[in-house]
Amino acid sequence: MVQKYQSPVRVYKHPFELIMAAYERRFPTCPLIPMFVDSDTVNEFRSEDGAIHIIERRCKLDIDAPRLLKKIAGVDYVYFVQKNSLNSRERTLHIEAHNETFANRVIIKEHCCYTVHPENEDWTCFEQSASLDIKSFFGFESTVEKIAMKQYTSNIKKGKEIIEYYLHQLEEEGITFVPRWTPPPLAPSAETAASCRKRAASLASVAPEAAQKEGLSSEALSSPSGASEPAAGTPDDKLDADYIKRYLGDLTPLQESCLIRLRQWLQETHKGKIPKDEHILRFLRARDFNIDKAREIMCQSLTWRKQHQVDYILDTWNPPQVLQDYYAGGWHHHDKDGRPLYVLRLGQMDTKGLVRALGEEALLRYVLSINEEGLRRCEENTKVFGRPISSWTCLVDLEGLNMRHLWRPGVKALLRIIEVVEANYPETLGRLLILRAPRVFPVLWTLVAHSRRSSPAPTRASEQQRPAAPGHRGTLSSRSLCHFETARCSLLPTGALMVWRLPGTGGCGSPGLCGRQ
Repeated sequence: MVQKYQSPVRVYKHPFELIMAAYERRFPTCPLIPMFVDSDTVNEFRSEDGAIHIIERRCKLDIDAPRLLKKIAGVDYVYFVQKNSLNSRERTLHIEAHNETFANRVIIKEHCCYTVHPENEDWTCFEQSASLDIKSFFGFESTVEKIAMKQYTSNIKKGKEIIEYYLHQLEEEGITFVPRWTPPPLAPSAETAASCRKRAASLASVAPEAAQKEGLSSEALSSPSGASEPAAGTPDDKLDADYIKRYLGDLTPLQESCLIRLRQWLQETHKGKIPKDEHILRFLRARDFNIDKAREIMCQSLTWRKQHQVDYILDTWNPPQVLQDYYAGGWHHHDKDGRPLYVLRLGQMDTKGLVRALGEEALLRYVLSINEEGLRRCEENTKVFGRPISSWTCLVDLEGLNMRHLWRPGVKALLRIIEVVEANYPETLGRLLILRAPRVFPVLWTLVAHSRRSSPAPTRASEQQRPAAPGHRGTLSSRSLCHFETARCSLLPTGALMVWRLPGTGGCGSPGLCGRQ
């Protein structure tokens, strides 16, 4: 299986020329990269006006692998071929690298690109992509794959630190500005310019003899114009590393790669509106960053959302007055981590009456609107608190819960709602708190999926008269903690028992609420 990596756009707030000066200091060897032992220049070309500079190096690496594996492979060092194509006129640097050692067993390809930031010409963008394909390796394919990915991700983390280290070194030497390339006073004639282009194009056919003496493959000498270079994008269609850290959280390089690759796939296949980055990340986390599995459940969810117009539910659907009067739940500030807090007084709610009066579909639509409101509040709190907030806290007050709530159609409706929410709103419930659980609660909880049993922090029956368990006070802010035993919080509906028409009585007189038992 081919392993792929795609980095986000990393931004250096320094001019391109200064970044290039810092980058060149990494050669012929870099003490900050212990595995980078040495490098030799194999081939070099520079145009007459100095705008184009192509240099090819053979790099010697000391891979941190088990000694037994090195003995079986019969090598102590691994050699890579790296070709840098610098275009000072367009202010771009394209780096291509591939392995020379065991090229018939393992195929490693990497492409890096330094470009000018599209919105600020004094900033520099960096992108990186790579692929690993292990065909066979003495029966140690999985081991080699793990070692290669571990080494690669560790070097990714150091990449920006190394550039910043050399930038600081340049600053200490008094170099804080490098002038841009300018054409020479006497511009070359058309004939001279054509000969330069012809020479650069014929570099692949001129150099193979010298390259073969060094043991290099012909792939290393492909023309820069023939290289598969990704088009420079804008911040609108490519994710920035600073944006990911600010709005999505700290992700490992492989997690960032999974997010970017799934997002790119959605852009290519879904020509219209694609989900928000936070939503894509939730599906990836729900499947442990397995792109294939996350893609499958996400496509199913997108089809479901489009079919039921869930994206417009907050703007186009108003809950019936019955729900507003008898559904005992609502949003109430946030917890100490900044997550939106939803309080549900399940024990005070007449689930049997609501299901009979409105039906299962209306209750499901109302729960969907609650989840959509939760997503909106998470976005707002992310901006307010200055850190990523992608889930909410649910506090369930079970005071008053009894056997009446175990009505079979009501439990069936509850299980269906949970199934729909778990399939389409993964990783949104950050914490579930159970307050004042009665003795009947364990019976009800056995009906809930096993994956949810480790989430709540239920209060023991002997503690049900207390305002909240110690764990709750450690989670909820003082502003959010209500005294449920005495004065009810005025911001939340309290719920009530719905009145039903009994045979031979007048009932409640409301056709929407009345029905037969």
